[in-house]
Amino acid sequence: MAEGGVVAEFPNEPRQSAPVEPQEPSGFLGWSDPTLVALARSVGTDLDAALEVARSLSPVAGALGGATWSWVRTLASLGAGDLTVARVVEPHLDALAILDQAAQHDRATDDSWPSPVPTRGSTWGVYAAHAPGQHLQAVACGGEWALTGSKPWCSLADRVSHAVITAHVDEHRRQAFAVDLGHAGVRVSEDPWVARGLAHVRSTSITLTDVPATPVGPPQWYLERPGFAWGGIGVAAVWFGAACALAQSVLDSAHRRDPDQLALTHLGRLDTALHTTLLSLRDAAERIDAGEARGSVGELLAARVRATSAATAELVLAETGRALGPGPLTSDEEHARRVADLTVYVRQHHGERDLARIGAQRVREQR
Repeated sequence: MAEGGVVAEFPNEPRQSAPVEPQEPSGFLGWSDPTLVALARSVGTDLDAALEVARSLSPVAGALGGATWSWVRTLASLGAGDLTVARVVEPHLDALAILDQAAQHDRATDDSWPSPVPTRGSTWGVYAAHAPGQHLQAVACGGEWALTGSKPWCSLADRVSHAVITAHVDEHRRQAFAVDLGHAGVRVSEDPWVARGLAHVRSTSITLTDVPATPVGPPQWYLERPGFAWGGIGVAAVWFGAACALAQSVLDSAHRRDPDQLALTHLGRLDTALHTTLLSLRDAAERIDAGEARGSVGELLAARVRATSAATAELVLAETGRALGPGPLTSDEEHARRVADLTVYVRQHHGERDLARIGAQRVREQR
């Protein structure tokens, strides 16, 4: 049905996904951890198993800021394996990194906001989004805190045990809190989740009524901490991993038959975009470890990495579709789901609005 691509026909039988045993990384996945790629592929959409993977990888959160490439490579490898698994693990590691950063802040400043310590076996989300018509208020009484109100975009709130949640402490300031989502005062919305991509990672609003909460750092610390922007680099790493897996399917197809000039052009576009993103991620990891990614510098670095990775993901989605035609989208479950998942996931990037923020920061620097 399609012409000029690497694959141009519907196969008569559904094509089987590649085996999930670890293989030496090659091609567009040469940077990856093959064991993690295979693990994520084997877990797929099994959320209970994905949460178990998140628990097992909890120590990786401690690599952020000291061995950051290990953290980036872990998330990217999971993204290359399966985006449902990566979407479960990424916020879990982000939350643990936030708690660790808060504890370091407490020790360094002798702060009066002792940070919570995650319990063994807990799983975490990070809920920091805001939306018109939804407000979450934190109220202190007798030294104890409680949260009341609603919060949007709370992924897996019905599956994870805890979350780091931002709430207003007054008209102008927000603060992060750790919350046990099993508390009776937490109600998860029953709003429909009609997504075709990331279909198993339901994201909805939650309502809290006098839910006990433990402060994570003082007011505004969550937004002003050195690592605030770094979490976005982790998301960019996941996008990159999934993009590499899609590009690898084009390269694999080229090996199955002699590629024509157009197929080679597709591969050239994929290679240059992915190589640029890989260098961007490696550079960011090195700068974080060197202490060169704090404040506005870290904010600009993370924005650049996210913009680069998002643009690459969108290019890969387009090039892969043109190169392979409709065949794998209709007969290869893993490929079709990866395309749908990445299409939804990369929409976390705000496109031109995020690029405009980068431009505005460069203008401010020149003044």
